[in-house]
Amino acid sequence: MNNSFSKMFLCFCLFIFTESKAQDPIAAFQPKVFHTDSDTLLYRILWPEDFDENEEYPLVLFLHGAGERGSDNKRQLTHGSKLFLEHKNDFPAIVIFPQCPKSDYWSNVTIKTKKGKRTFHFDDKGDQPANKSLKMVMHLVDSISDLSYVDNSRIYAAGLSMGGMGTFEIVSRKPDTFAAAVAICGGDNPASAKNYAGKVPFWIFHGEKDDVVPCKNSKRMAKAISKQGGDVKLTLYPEANHNSWDSAFAEPKLLPWLFSKRK
Repeated sequence: MNNSFSKMFLCFCLFIFTESKAQDPIAAFQPKVFHTDSDTLLYRILWPEDFDENEEYPLVLFLHGAGERGSDNKRQLTHGSKLFLEHKNDFPAIVIFPQCPKSDYWSNVTIKTKKGKRTFHFDDKGDQPANKSLKMVMHLVDSISDLSYVDNSRIYAAGLSMGGMGTFEIVSRKPDTFAAAVAICGGDNPASAKNYAGKVPFWIFHGEKDDVVPCKNSKRMAKAISKQGGDVKLTLYPEANHNSWDSAFAEPKLLPWLFSKRK
């Protein structure tokens, strides 16, 4: 009796451990390093369950916020990774989370602070080259999208805060690559909307009480995309501060909307 109970308890513990490990982003997302002749980029990749090289899968690029910059190749999984991990059976996809070094930024933006308020001044993409880290991400996306098992009609970009800004920028620089994009509490130069409006649908999220990145940044981008005839959804959370990604990730229609889009 005791021996039987011990075996059952051991099996139960093994099941809990296996399930916990399966839901742990650090364990589930494989660490990788992307190399070019001049630099390297740390990133993590999530493979579909029962991955088959003879099949084609969507590719999702997710850009983290400024607080997750570093060189540990782990911190970038803090926000957003669990969303794709928990729904990997519903939406089989290859998901990549690159990590930006602390010394760099995904977006070409100058941040100024006056009387405790921050303002963001975005460069015109036609005048300035991409920052080094975003350039590396663009090369990484090109490299992975060349693989036979990537469905090039279903490549998506998403990001939050600094990564939301980077999402606008990478889509602006590569409008023929992405089938849809999600930008959370980000922003960009409204003039860039002409580069992708009508080509790449956007779903933009922001908290109206955001005291880190002003909500007006997202409102301005949604207005610019719409004015250019683009497909844009804007969701504002009246009581949310900067962490509007929590509400965005809880949207039941977010992933169905994203994965329904094709080039």
